[in-house]
Amino acid sequence: MADRLRVAASSMLFLLFCGVAAAQPVIAPSVSPFAEEIRDARAMVLQDLEEQDYPGIAIAVSIGGKSVWSEGFGYADLEQRVPLWPTSRFRIGSISKPFTAAAVARLFEDGRLDVDAPVQQYVPYFPEKRWPLTTRNLGAHLGGVRHYQGEEFLSSTSYETVKSGLAIFAADTLLHAPGQRFAYTSYGWNLISAVVEGASGVPFLDFMRRDVFRPLGMRHTVADHPDSLIYQRVRFYERSARGDVLNAPYVDNSYKWAGGGFLSSPEDLLLFGNAHLGTDFLSEDALALLFTEQHTTTGEGVGYGFGWRVRTSDDARRYLFHGGGSVGGTSLLIMQPDTRVVLAAMINLSGANLEVAHKVLRLFVEAAAGD
Repeated sequence: MADRLRVAASSMLFLLFCGVAAAQPVIAPSVSPFAEEIRDARAMVLQDLEEQDYPGIAIAVSIGGKSVWSEGFGYADLEQRVPLWPTSRFRIGSISKPFTAAAVARLFEDGRLDVDAPVQQYVPYFPEKRWPLTTRNLGAHLGGVRHYQGEEFLSSTSYETVKSGLAIFAADTLLHAPGQRFAYTSYGWNLISAVVEGASGVPFLDFMRRDVFRPLGMRHTVADHPDSLIYQRVRFYERSARGDVLNAPYVDNSYKWAGGGFLSSPEDLLLFGNAHLGTDFLSEDALALLFTEQHTTTGEGVGYGFGWRVRTSDDARRYLFHGGGSVGGTSLLIMQPDTRVVLAAMINLSGANLEVAHKVLRLFVEAAAGD
């Protein structure tokens, strides 16, 4: 453990001497207006790394659109002792859903996608169900499409197209009438990716690269192709029943690009989050689509907009966020719009505890608010 902590403390020197710079400059504590928060946050993360003994964590924070802290702790590869960088690429799991939501928002604001039309308007090959099903229903997990069953989360099958991946659940009945209740589903987002293809006339991954990642400068965000060489992709780990850290099993996430299949870095997530705190990337109407809490047909709020969780804390601050759990990855992206604080954190371990990220967030939100 002591060896790993030494790597964490020297991670930024490693970046500088190796010529691998962060996408946005890291402000040294001695010159940052948030020097005290950075020191406290670093101490929190180092303590958490020691206590939880996970492989590594990378975390980045921005305030007002500017990066104030970005650092990797521990290892991207335990066996080869490769340090984590803030530009390392992790499996982000369900943070893929806000990515896909941005694609929907782009098409929505251009008038190319009616989120209240039946999905068959854009995906005619998807079977009609007992009730009409819309993209808006799917975006809030109100559509009644089922989630994983059995060993599907560990799928190692390669799917060449979005359409082929839909075959996993396309014949299944809906769990309930759309709008009746909230039922979290990644497969619903597979169907949304098919809607994106139908509305745009462009393959889903191509549309994501062209209309979301490239305009935002997200150079470290890609689909997680297991057969490809992907620079700075971390190794993936899980914990055994005895608590030992082991290599995670092989999976192929091509069946769920839209809901859980992307790789990204903390610094790219900052770029993505900050793009949603203004109207340069998305219009006010498009942002309202994403961040307005949806309700069941009985009027019950579900704490979810379109691809984003929305919540007001005890101190009356509003948070927009999403977490991600993958085979070999745990991640969090969270924004506080009033203080314009964005935090992204990732651990290359299944089912890891990211409570330390929430503690770090509170430090910077309170500092930015002058509390």
